[in-house]
This record gives sequence, C-alpha cells and structure tokens, in this order.
Amino acid sequence: MATVSANRVVHARAPGKITLFVKVGLFGEGGACELAAAYQAVSLFEDVRAVDSDRFTVSFDLSDTGTGAVSAIRGGAADARVNPWIDIPTDGSNLAIKAARMLARTSGHTGGVHLEITKRVPVAGGMGGAAADAAATLLACEQLWQTGQSKDELASLAQALGSEVAFAFTGGTAIGSSRDAELNPALAQGQFHWVLALPDFGLDTPAVFEALDAHRNRHILDISPAAERPIVERDVLQAIRAGDCHMLAECLHNDLQAAALQLAPTLADVLESGEKNGALVGILTGSGPSIAFLAEDADSSLILHRALTDLGHDAVRVVGPVHGARLVEP
Repeated sequence: MATVSANRVVHARAPGKITLFVKVGLFGEGGACELAAAYQAVSLFEDVRAVDSDRFTVSFDLSDTGTGAVSAIRGGAADARVNPWIDIPTDGSNLAIKAARMLARTSGHTGGVHLEITKRVPVAGGMGGAAADAAATLLACEQLWQTGQSKDELASLAQALGSEVAFAFTGGTAIGSSRDAELNPALAQGQFHWVLALPDFGLDTPAVFEALDAHRNRHILDISPAAERPIVERDVLQAIRAGDCHMLAECLHNDLQAAALQLAPTLADVLESGEKNGALVGILTGSGPSIAFLAEDADSSLILHRALTDLGHDAVRVVGPVHGARLVEP
C-alpha cells in the first residue's frame, strides 16, 4: 500500500437529487409500504475533503449553503419540522463516517480520516445530501489511502450503504422501487433546467409518511385506494428519454406532497409563487421541504430565480441530469 502524506488533502464532490415521481403503496402493519420513484441528480453538490487521521471524524462548513439563517421550528406531527443544521450527526451514525469505515474494513486500511464537508444540499430537505456525502467520501478516501479499489468495487460499497448512496455515486437519472435492491438507470436526452426553493427548516421523513397514512384514512371515501405495488408510470420515462420539459411537466408527481403541505402549510405559498412566475410546474422533492420548479429553458430559469429571490425565498438554479461522485483537482 502506498504511503501518503499526513498533510495531503483529497477533494471529492457528489450531487444532490430531486425526485421526479413518487408513488407510495398501500400502508400495512407498522406503517410498512412499497414505494416507486424516479430521481435526477442535479448540479447542487456536496464537497468532501479528506485528510489522514488516527480517528474517524467529521466537521461541516455551512457557509455555502445559501439557505440563510436557519430557525429552530418544532411542533406539528412528531416534531416534523426541525432545525437541520443542529441535527446533523457527527458521531458514528453519520453516513459519511460509515462509508469511510466500510472502505477501511474492506481494504484493510488501519488508519482513520478527518472529513470536512461543505454543505450545499439542505439537510432534511428531501434531496439526499447525506447520501452525497457518503458517495464522495468513498471516492476521496480511496484516493487518499490508495486502496486499489476499482470504481465498480466502490459502487458496490455505495450500494451496500443504500440505494441513495449508490445513486449519488453514479448520478444521472434512475428509477426504482423499495422492493428492489438497486436503482435502474434511465437514459435522459438533453438537459432540464430547475430552480430550487430551499426553506430554512427540515421535514422529518417518517412524520411525512405518517401524515400521508392519516390523510388517506381521513379521505378513504374520496380518493382512489393506493396500489399495493406502485410503479413509475411510462409517461415519466418517455419524457425523460425525449428530454421534453413540457412532457415531463405533465407527469411529475409526488404522493408525499399533500402530507408535507399539511405539516408545513407555508410551502403552498412557495409553490404558488413559482408557478405564477413562469415555472412549468413545481413539485416537492422527496419528503420535502425543498421544492423543484421546472423551467422551459435557461433564460426562463433565470427569470424565475430572480422573481423568487425578490419575494424573499432562498432559491438556486440547477440543471440535471449531472454526473455522480468525482474527484476535484487541487
């Protein structure tokens, strides 16, 4: 194994994701359900810098988040709204630390690593920031430690950490379901332009699912029953493959959106603001509270971004799909 300098820093980057489609299946005992989803990696990246250490530690640089001052808001169902930065774990439960330790065990590396993570993807925002941290960590630690692990071997480790980590490692666009171990790549033509509205609070994912279950029970006579095994609809795949933003706008869907809006009603105003200012459509990404607005082109996304920021919303322009985890040259 190659010897590395204690002062050497390796920098890797991985993308956050937005959710293009989510169908949640019938809830069973204990809240268990199946889920079908389509994801797209977008150009909002997490940066991980790794340096040799005797221990496994992590710190966070929050100066580049772009989400302004974060308020600690608690209340609602099971404290569904949380202060995302306070709740970032820095112990062994952190997914990036788990990734580094897994690579060390697999490769026989006996040292540790200190990870400094620059956060841009909102925590508890439904955009897979923790998964991006873990994916970038695998790549950075392999380069730092010179383990000799191939890209395919690192991808297998990412998959072992979860399908979201595997997706952040590969990037692009993919579909999958909770009953399948892996996400399946979906070929996307061209580029889609998005404007993200990033609220200054997080939503607890289990609380959103609980709210959806309760919503369905309240409206059992008014809404169609959920499928036991949901699938991603064919129209979504056709729109992705065609690179047609108008076609995609017609079929974006998220079963969790209604529940999230019940927990955080102010999100409805954000959705309305975006759609009044040129967005083809707005959709909650994952369990929220981040909102993705699809724009017709780059100029339209710029106009929409200006309108949202003028209204006081924290917003960022991104494109998708983008590549997965990559090393960044010094």
